[in-house]
Amino acid sequence: MTTIVVVKKDGMAVIAGDTLTTFGSTRLASVHDAAPEKLLKHGDSYFGIAGSAAHQLVLETLLKKHPEFKFNGREAIYESFRAIHPILKEEAFLNPKEEEDDPYESSQLTALVVNSSGIYGVYSMREVFEFDKFWSIGSGRDFALGAMYAVYKGRKSAEEIAKIGVLAGAEYDTGTGLPMNIASVKLNGKAR
Repeated sequence: MTTIVVVKKDGMAVIAGDTLTTFGSTRLASVHDAAPEKLLKHGDSYFGIAGSAAHQLVLETLLKKHPEFKFNGREAIYESFRAIHPILKEEAFLNPKEEEDDPYESSQLTALVVNSSGIYGVYSMREVFEFDKFWSIGSGRDFALGAMYAVYKGRKSAEEIAKIGVLAGAEYDTGTGLPMNIASVKLNGKAR
């Protein structure tokens, strides 16, 4: 339960996310959480993670132990998450089972990645997508996508669009709460 967004516009890439954690019907607002931020940084990349609250600490710990992982581009992200998967199973006791007929084991997480090479999404079977304008994950994603679509072609900056996306999630999704965290990076020669 969350709303995390990425936006690419005018040579900038932005990631933003809310700070609410939920456990079933219980809400842990940021004022009660010593570590409410859902964005994490590794090298020159920022991540936003949706799914189990356990993913955040597991990935933070794993990425600190493995500075060699790189996330600049689809192939690098895929290769890093492919290498991370067995570590998740061995060291964090990940349960990789989802559906009986799934073609691959699941990493059980969904993440957005932002760095100077672009904006990306990583899904449970290590599918990696590069997005051209914006995207969102989490329970508030539909509200965020609609809001960002409505304002993207206007004069708003990537940061303003990202904020609008998270605000829409916080307004309408019960699993999203403010304040939000936001991070920006300059894109390498990409002016879109």
